[in-house]
Amino acid sequence: MCTQVANGHQRPMPVSNGVTSAGNQRGAKRAPSEYMNHVTTTRYVANGELDDDIHNPIQLRPLPRLPVPLLHNTLVRYLQSIRATVSREQYDRTENLVREFGKTGGQGEYLQEKLLEYAESVTNWSNRWWLNDMYLKNHLPLPLNSNPGMVFPKQHFRDEGQRLRFAAKLISGILDYKVIIDARALPVDRVRYCKPGQPLCMEQYYRLFSSYRVPGEVADSLVSPTSSVMPEPEHIIVACNNQFFVLDVIVNFKRLSEQDLLSQLKRIVDVSAENPQPHVLGLLSTMGRVEWAHARKRLIKVSTNRDSLDMIERCIFVLCLDANMGNPPAEVGKPIDADDEPLAHQMLHGGGTALNSGNRWFDKTMQFIIGDDGTCGLNYEHSPSEGVAVVQLVEHLLRYIDSETHKRKLTRAQSICELPCPRVLRWKLSEESIQDIETARIRMDRHVGDFDLKLHRYTKFGKGFPKSQNMSPDAFIQIALQFTYYRIYGHLTSTYESASTRRFQEGRVDNIRAATVEALEFARSMVGDRVATEAEKMELLRAAIQQQTDICIMNITGQGFDCHLLGLRELARELGEPIPDIFSDESYHHSNYFNLSTSQVLTKLDTFMCYGAVVPDGYGAAYNPHEDYILFAIASWKSCPTTSSEVFRDKLFKSLNDMRALCKRASTLNNNHIVK
Repeated sequence: MCTQVANGHQRPMPVSNGVTSAGNQRGAKRAPSEYMNHVTTTRYVANGELDDDIHNPIQLRPLPRLPVPLLHNTLVRYLQSIRATVSREQYDRTENLVREFGKTGGQGEYLQEKLLEYAESVTNWSNRWWLNDMYLKNHLPLPLNSNPGMVFPKQHFRDEGQRLRFAAKLISGILDYKVIIDARALPVDRVRYCKPGQPLCMEQYYRLFSSYRVPGEVADSLVSPTSSVMPEPEHIIVACNNQFFVLDVIVNFKRLSEQDLLSQLKRIVDVSAENPQPHVLGLLSTMGRVEWAHARKRLIKVSTNRDSLDMIERCIFVLCLDANMGNPPAEVGKPIDADDEPLAHQMLHGGGTALNSGNRWFDKTMQFIIGDDGTCGLNYEHSPSEGVAVVQLVEHLLRYIDSETHKRKLTRAQSICELPCPRVLRWKLSEESIQDIETARIRMDRHVGDFDLKLHRYTKFGKGFPKSQNMSPDAFIQIALQFTYYRIYGHLTSTYESASTRRFQEGRVDNIRAATVEALEFARSMVGDRVATEAEKMELLRAAIQQQTDICIMNITGQGFDCHLLGLRELARELGEPIPDIFSDESYHHSNYFNLSTSQVLTKLDTFMCYGAVVPDGYGAAYNPHEDYILFAIASWKSCPTTSSEVFRDKLFKSLNDMRALCKRASTLNNNHIVK
């Protein structure tokens, strides 16, 4: 999540909608211009630079559109990316296919021309195809496969009242933040390196509290209540004891105070304890997407269920008041480390159906989770936004809660009689729906039991050490991950690392390909498969770091090849063209099967994000480098006999130690040489 993110997955081959009628000649076809079947956005001032005054945002200059890379450059970079991961024979076959695709007058040139035409007609040419391929046509269940979890600093609650007071402050802080979001007036994020100061697209922030993912039989839909007919949502959903309550946060045009929110939360806790729910509806959102789409159709045949589901789908966010997980009490102030793995499990999946997995609704973009033992965090549906927007929201909330700003002028709390009682959502379940819930329960418990997560705090160094060596900290960690994979398996593998393209309008991500020839040669030298002196190893490390850095820069400046190839493939489908052979080639399949899915998720506080492996025999590797330590969350699947999160974690730490020792030895040798 991880962004996700870091959610590279085996890319499916979606069915074409088609854009022309049969019998049209190639020259008469036109590229599609209206295929915005995901969240439709309006132009807004945050696509440029903003005045800091929330009441008077001013657009100074719009962001540029995402460029379409040159076809030749993309094909060269694609071939470079597979050199270290496929056999020589397979590489030669792929090279011939690429040469045929890219020849003058060939299919690639034609599709490139049509893609350039399409790019002129939309704000961002890659978004629709990327969103479908990465998320909406991925049919796996959301928990563990797609939704990241984030763990907040631990709290200490003396009693239930203190937990609910914390929850009330959290709600109030979110609503404060939403005021700025609704005004589309967040201060604009700026680039910090490679043309620092350039404004970044803020669109992802504005979807955090307005989006919902609806399951579909062919593809999911990412919807947003943008209709002027429907009023803005004025309620949140509170999940407690596997029941869902509608909590109106605006009553008679007035936002509830924290004291009012506390009163309402107490009511919810009391009612949920008095009337336990025999069937756990939240488990339906843990199903595979196609299965859930079918179950949802059966569910909404009844108007009561349709109305309840509508309240969940249109809410601002979900607040999950979790039951005790049976873990040791949270130790407030202790740095996050390996013994905090249960916190990550709670945020990612809720601990199984006997605990809190049913106290969730995984389709909703934002779910904030508060346990009675001081465990706090969130689970978020990844398709509307990358991790950076979520992290900024979380750090705002934590600052708000810890500051004195929530201690506002005292006002009389409304009498509890004056407040409308929170409404529990009602369901009328058929035998089919009850069976759907039971099926979801069995599969979710199996899924949770298969999840293998290892969390650790690496303390030998943080991002300060690579910077002291004039190396990018992120590139240093990525090369360590490649070194680790080679150390375990004797070869490199296709690797996903998200690269933000927010320099462009409606930009999301492209993919930094870390499995380079340079990384391979460095790894070989470190394990003795290539004879090299200490100085040569250091040169190989610097070459690998530089190549990783160069690929990162290409991606963030809109010159990555993954989205470009995806766009050419999907455009061929929509134009009714034969799918080019390079996309049915084994190398392309291998290239998009990410055994190593990685993501750097930076936070200022001692928090972390985590997510699952995206293929059955792969790893998810989220990391958060601080100045003098690095938090790692390594995930895999227990059912795979060839993967182990513990082994990968231990080998990763050895790789980091070895790389640090190499740098120190090289510095010593260099200093001795200077002295002589």
